[in-house]
Amino acid sequence: MRETNAGQWSRWSRARADRIERTEGTVAPPAGLPESDPAPDHHVWDTWPLRTRSGEIATVDGWQVLISLTAPADVTPGERHDIAEHRYFVSRDGREWTDRGPVFGDDALGTRQWAGSALYDDGDLYFFYTAAGDADTEELTYTQRLAVGHGGTLETDDGELTIEGPWSHEVLLEPDGEWYETQAQSGEMTYTFRDPWFFEDPETGRTHLVFESNTPPAADDCGGDTDQQAFNGCVGLAVSPSGDPLEWEFRPPIFDSVCVNQEIERPHIVHREGRYYLFVSSHVDTFAPGLSGYDALYGFVADSLDGEYRPLNESGLVVTNPASAPFQAYSWLAIGHGEELLVSGFCNYPDFEGVTIGELAALSGPEQRKRFAGTLTPTLRLAVDGEETWIHGTLDHWAIPSEAETLPPLDEDWSLPAGELDPEPGLTRTASRREDGPFW
Repeated sequence: MRETNAGQWSRWSRARADRIERTEGTVAPPAGLPESDPAPDHHVWDTWPLRTRSGEIATVDGWQVLISLTAPADVTPGERHDIAEHRYFVSRDGREWTDRGPVFGDDALGTRQWAGSALYDDGDLYFFYTAAGDADTEELTYTQRLAVGHGGTLETDDGELTIEGPWSHEVLLEPDGEWYETQAQSGEMTYTFRDPWFFEDPETGRTHLVFESNTPPAADDCGGDTDQQAFNGCVGLAVSPSGDPLEWEFRPPIFDSVCVNQEIERPHIVHREGRYYLFVSSHVDTFAPGLSGYDALYGFVADSLDGEYRPLNESGLVVTNPASAPFQAYSWLAIGHGEELLVSGFCNYPDFEGVTIGELAALSGPEQRKRFAGTLTPTLRLAVDGEETWIHGTLDHWAIPSEAETLPPLDEDWSLPAGELDPEPGLTRTASRREDGPFW
């Protein structure tokens, strides 16, 4: 059955979202903390690799590069969003990483930089990011633009890899108010226009950015229920007709969650066996009234980039946290690796058993810092078969091997304790829904 917005693009239907539940194939095991942390003095969260146009992890003179959102570890977890900057880490094997410091200097756009993606294109670097906040005002603002830093270079002197400037920064896109809500059009809940992800379609050769936004709902959406209409997340699309990473034009969204969810973050696409797998992360407290969900990675599959997108595992749920730690991880990223997908996220609150994230925000600063991990999770090994996925193993924390590396054999006895599948912890409570800026 076609699930679209007036025939224009795919929609996550309420009927499908109502099927969300923990299953043995969708629940990650308890994560714990890594034995060693490459950035002990910093909070680390949203993370992505430097990739080539084809989407493969770039390897330059034997080095791989990760880019992360970071902030000093002495600030509270909620405050980190207000001072986020991009740092980079380098590795020879995709497992042991070295912190090389900030990517940009003080010339990046906005007052802080949120998530994006990074392209290595025949020696040229393009670091796409979300320019958040207004530099010309003293108060904290949530203005968001899709931006890029370019002109930097990778240097491999004395056997070490570093990223060097200078950088040129440009705003690529701002919301148009037609397909993509402006901040002035948005309601009381969190506003989104962010997370640019570079994707070159191997079927057509066309160059795209996908990104998170909100789309103005039609008057008759959700049966006219205005409370549900306020939940209007979407995955936006821009194209570069020439393939130039600096020139972009809007296209309509490829997917929305109107009537279902307000905030579908960090959209990214994995092309596999002729299909397009679209992944987003979302929160327990951004589901619309009458629906329940988890902090989780959700996924959808289509036969072309434009859709129609069908929910994976019937509901869209791909990876969520165990019942004993419903906020242990967030902001997952799926990367193709042979017959599998590798899914990495950041370790959020691995030992908090509360029901709402608002309970954490009410704790003292020292208590919040004590509970927040601020590092990367163990990497999940995800099996994929058409419209079904299931977790069938794990790698270490911070393990993001290139596709050239052979993975260890799977543990045939790998399983979860039954208690981790408890359907209740982490489900949406109406009173927990967030109506202001990010604090998770």
